Amino acid sequence: MKKFEEKTIHSNRLYEGKIINLKVDDVSLPNGHTSKRELIEHPGAVAIIAITTDKKIIMVEQYRKALERSLVEIPAGKLEPGEAPETTAMRELEEETGYTAEKLVKIQTFATSPGFADEVIHLFAAEGLSKATNGAVLDDDEFVELMAITIEEAEQMVADERIYDAKTAFAVLWAKQHLLIEN
Repeated sequence: MKKFEEKTIHSNRLYEGKIINLKVDDVSLPNGHTSKRELIEHPGAVAIIAITTDKKIIMVEQYRKALERSLVEIPAGKLEPGEAPETTAMRELEEETGYTAEKLVKIQTFATSPGFADEVIHLFAAEGLSKATNGAVLDDDEFVELMAITIEEAEQMVADERIYDAKTAFAVLWAKQHLLIEN
């Protein structure tokens, strides 16, 4: 038995979307009582830390409707059904940034919002960057500005809350440590 496990008594799917599904589960709690859990199902995602030979981090700035503002983020994207995270990461890196990588190194897999969502992000470092022949190939509904910034600029963007999401803040910390080790 899992510590503090909540067993599902009944599940009611309220919405099935292109990116997420929403359901409400009735659960039995460890103390014998029952409760409801509002849950989001997500297929998972990847995120890529891409550092150029001149020690700049490739970022994209894009509008995030949920927060009603633009954010600076590392390249990322949703897993497609049956697609390996490494495949998604290579595809998203090229589509969003116009870069390809010789190699991907897995850094971490982590939950984004475990209180209500099952989404996990697979975080990779891209090594051996080069410009793709096609450049960035964005989806029809995707509008991003590409930028290459220093670790100091990234830290300032975290302080200014231009970098505001957890995956990118984690990536900045990782990149700083990684760049310090290399020097």
